[in-house]
Amino acid sequence: MGRPSRNWGARVHEITWAGLDALVLENELLRVTVLAGKGGDIAEFCYKPRDMDFVWLSPGGLRNPRDVAGGASDDTAAFLDSYEGGWQEVLPNGGAPSTYRGAAFAQHGEVAGLPWDAEIVADDAGEVAVRLTVRARRMPLRVTKTLRLRSGEAELSVEEELANESGVALDAMWGHHIVFGAPFLKPGHRIRLPDGARVVPHETAIAPDGRRVRAGGPHVWPDVPADGGGVVDLGVVPEYGAPSEIVYLTGLDEGRYEVVDPDGGLGMRVRWDVAVLPHLWLWQELGATTGHPWWGRAYVMGLEPFAGYPTDGLASAVANGTALTLEPHATRSLWLRAGVIGGEQ
Repeated sequence: MGRPSRNWGARVHEITWAGLDALVLENELLRVTVLAGKGGDIAEFCYKPRDMDFVWLSPGGLRNPRDVAGGASDDTAAFLDSYEGGWQEVLPNGGAPSTYRGAAFAQHGEVAGLPWDAEIVADDAGEVAVRLTVRARRMPLRVTKTLRLRSGEAELSVEEELANESGVALDAMWGHHIVFGAPFLKPGHRIRLPDGARVVPHETAIAPDGRRVRAGGPHVWPDVPADGGGVVDLGVVPEYGAPSEIVYLTGLDEGRYEVVDPDGGLGMRVRWDVAVLPHLWLWQELGATTGHPWWGRAYVMGLEPFAGYPTDGLASAVANGTALTLEPHATRSLWLRAGVIGGEQ
């Protein structure tokens, strides 16, 4: 027998999107679509009173990661070929392909490309929740996360547990690859962070046409030295065509950021356990990359809570001491909250 249907309050639907299993958590204010069949990605975060989806969807759209026909073998394209935008769980490798203790990982590998087991664990008009579980294949890691939505609240709650299923200590990069784009993100939008945040620029430019921020640091957020002289205010989203950039924000006393439209006040606030994910990656691809993979079609910004940096992969994070360490058979818990601010709720 199927579950009783409901079209009011909090509710959850099981659907198929591009051939992938998915779940839709919904209430009076939010509709959140989670791809159980691909990484546990959040591919929709729509604020219903404004029909405003905060997450970016890539021009290529959602593709099944098992559909690899036509492309050459490439450890970076392994992620990008099926990257729909949205919000990914990143574990155990953040950024570029990397090798750790004999295990080779592709870009942002490996759980973002895997199907997750899904179970509905709460389903009534006051609250719905789904539990997703996945085991990595090249490292003995298991992730369990529960996504929860309550009636009348424009905030998604995420509770997670990461487990080391081996008898040896392991290092990992653990992060949430959250990106913003159309229809929400526009030039002039503001990024708000807690006082005291420090900016560590990536050592080199990430695109051939240069960068906005000069290497070095750390610098005090948000005004940092520009690559060509002067100062860049990283708290303001640039115009289309500005150079691609990635920097790492450290020294956060609180895990919190807001991305806000200064004209209408609508925005999103993300909060998380900064003791587990102490860094925040700021990635901007604003149309400057006219070759693969963006072809000038991306206006997207990522604000990504992470254990470990830089985006050079796990081996680099281990080398600089920022990777997360899990002792034998240890577990780590994590919470995140993502909610709409300045709306009608």
